Amino acid sequence: MAPDEEIVVKWKKWREDGNEQIEEELLKQYLPLVNYVANRLSVSLPSMVDRDDLISYGRMGLMDALQKFDYKRGLKFETYAMWRIKGAMIDGLRKADWIPRSVRDKSKKIEEAYHNLEQELKRSVTDREVSEYLGMSEEDLHQVIQETAITSSMISLDEPVYDEEDQKSARHSLIVDETADNPEEKIEKSQLKDLLVEVIDRLPEKERTVISLCYYEDLSMTEIAEIMGLSTSRISQLHSKAIYRLRGSLGRMKKYIY
Repeated sequence: MAPDEEIVVKWKKWREDGNEQIEEELLKQYLPLVNYVANRLSVSLPSMVDRDDLISYGRMGLMDALQKFDYKRGLKFETYAMWRIKGAMIDGLRKADWIPRSVRDKSKKIEEAYHNLEQELKRSVTDREVSEYLGMSEEDLHQVIQETAITSSMISLDEPVYDEEDQKSARHSLIVDETADNPEEKIEKSQLKDLLVEVIDRLPEKERTVISLCYYEDLSMTEIAEIMGLSTSRISQLHSKAIYRLRGSLGRMKKYIY
């Protein structure tokens, strides 16, 4: 029996026969995914974040993925599970509320600046325009963006775009090919995907490249820095600015599809 066939048989025995031993085997088989995601995510997190906490959150995400995954669709579990694991880690960090209020406030002001300026000018704005709007120098703006980089990373594409609890879906799941059973939900997701692609296409070239490598190619900030020949801190800054633009644009435009 081929490996793919064997795993399908395992899923079937667990889901249809309630075989708890098979459930334990699946959990052990995919547990390394938690360490893999934790290692990649921790690269962009401050040293104050405990890796053991990430592992703990990630295991909960893995268990959630096992419960919700539909093996009959023919999708690859590893891809689905890694998004669930990463989402659980980020949700856990959010609930721990370890980000200082001052950093949150700065992040909110920058996001509002991008939102208001790009709504007014109908284009991507420059650093000078944002800094003038905020009443600071470009150097100070860059410093603040660097300070708030972790905040933008945590809220980035993992934040839900639906308000209804039963339709909650992260922005990154619009990039992953996951077919919805509900026709109405499928249409909404397709519209949001088109909207997200449109917004990303309007980003400045370097920011668009960072977003593409980060969310489409699943590369870490360090790997992206090597590819683009820039420092990791510069990549983090570009990622942050892109996220501020995306959040502002999506918040402004998604109302038109409902």
